[in-house]
Amino acid sequence: MKAITFKKYGAPEKVLKITEVPKPTPKPNQVLVKVHATAINDYDWSMVRGKPYLYRLMFGLFKPKHPIMGMELAGRIESVGAEVTRFNVGDAVFGDVSESGFGTFAEYVCIEEKSLVNKPDELSYEEATSAPHAFGLAYQGLEDVGKIKKGDKILINGGGGGVGTLALQLAKNYDCEVTGVDSKAKLDMMKSIGFDHVIDYKKENFTQNGKTYDLILDCKTNKSAFSYPNLLTPNGAYVTIGGKLTSLLSIFFFGRLATAFSSKKLQILSLKTNKNLDDFIKLYTQNKINVRIDGPYPFEDIPRLVQYFGEGKHEGKVVVQMGKA
Repeated sequence: MKAITFKKYGAPEKVLKITEVPKPTPKPNQVLVKVHATAINDYDWSMVRGKPYLYRLMFGLFKPKHPIMGMELAGRIESVGAEVTRFNVGDAVFGDVSESGFGTFAEYVCIEEKSLVNKPDELSYEEATSAPHAFGLAYQGLEDVGKIKKGDKILINGGGGGVGTLALQLAKNYDCEVTGVDSKAKLDMMKSIGFDHVIDYKKENFTQNGKTYDLILDCKTNKSAFSYPNLLTPNGAYVTIGGKLTSLLSIFFFGRLATAFSSKKLQILSLKTNKNLDDFIKLYTQNKINVRIDGPYPFEDIPRLVQYFGEGKHEGKVVVQMGKA
């Protein structure tokens, strides 16, 4: 089978190669999935470069432990292990597979059944692969940690990406006023999908414009931790879902201090993988949410697309079509 593999860390377009590798065989608790669509994520960008260097403790100190990247998929089950009880051959499935290993940048992958759910017929493979990671971050960031309320004023830093475009729709279901921060190239798209206000991060520093918010969802975490409390209303919450490691560490330590002496909260989301896929399916079938797809692109474009993602040029979720259903 064909797969995108890499043997050393480096720039995506230099180290990622299309390779012929053996088709895997499922273990007793695994299913073999024919991948129809996958997506690009921040893990891929970090994994291929081995940066920040802390990631090498997880992915391999000197060379990658996972030669095939990719953490989201939508596809169809081709065979099942002897201990599998939830799925049958022919079932359409999707999910974030990062807790069972990686490997979705390939024509086939073996995955533990716990990392997948059934795909509804009305949800395309391309839409399905866009949802697991980004929707989980958006939903848990706003609902579980941020405790979103009707009519809140919300800011989403990185509003034009996969998480931001989903978070906007969740916020609008609560009739919130939403401000989005991103690059100039994305602002027209962001206004077209419902952001009430947009900020070009190169022209305006949202931490210094004097405006306050009930809830901030930060997909970038690229400002000083000390600037965030001043952006929050008296009982406001700041939630980061990822970003620069140094910034995340400062949020971790300063957030505890700020919470101890104030009703404001600074928190880091610890994602519970695939927890909210039933919520996504429900909202999707009720026409209360959809996914914004950048693509779909062909399998051969994955090296370029990882670089494209890393440069922050994508609008919504970057999706790769692996094959027709």
